[in-house]
Amino acid sequence: MKKLLIGAAALALSATMALADTVRMGTEGAYPPYNFINDKGEIDGFERELGDELCKRAGLTCEWVKNDWDSIIPNLVSGNYDTIIAGMSITPERDEVIDFTQAYIPPAASAFVAASKDVDLSSAVIAAQTGTIQAAHVASMGGATLVEFATPEETIAAVRNGEADAVLADKDYLIPIVEDSNGELMFVGDDVALGGGVGMGLRESDTELKAKFDAAITSMKEDGTLNAMIKKWFGEDAAVFD
Repeated sequence: MKKLLIGAAALALSATMALADTVRMGTEGAYPPYNFINDKGEIDGFERELGDELCKRAGLTCEWVKNDWDSIIPNLVSGNYDTIIAGMSITPERDEVIDFTQAYIPPAASAFVAASKDVDLSSAVIAAQTGTIQAAHVASMGGATLVEFATPEETIAAVRNGEADAVLADKDYLIPIVEDSNGELMFVGDDVALGGGVGMGLRESDTELKAKFDAAITSMKEDGTLNAMIKKWFGEDAAVFD
């Protein structure tokens, strides 16, 4: 009986350890090339490839969870997944609610896109995704009017249908959209530097998990694989780490 109890206890411990080593990676699945849903219905993109590599280096098993952007932080805090890896810029406001790893994308430009080069951004109606640093920036611009949408696709649609004069978003997201628009959409105004780079979001209590991912990110920076991955997904001119 004692041996059976010891065996059961060991089995339970093994199961607990396996569970502890499984990390649920929360992402939006709607912000290419950072993350998107491919033709097979799977989460894909830069952050899928990056997240899988980070988990491999950290000795963790990844499970991917799709979540809408507007509830992505609350659902992390409530335990529906263990990380956010979704093109989330590191900001002081977010850092008051959750914790961040070091950046895996350096601070990058945000840009305005419109259907006319004559748009006056100082008084325009500007679309941005809800809960983003771009929405906060537009709200601070003074004469401009912010219109918020739940998804990035809706912000582009608002410009196309005349509901908004321009959109502000990550330039990396906007470049392929402008290139594929056959001149319908164009960059206007100056680029805007926002945020402190993109990092993984974690609950503030998960200090050990943060340390594991920080170590994995550092190793990818040191051996050059992170910069190579950034260029693969964002192009040879993308901002990389020194």
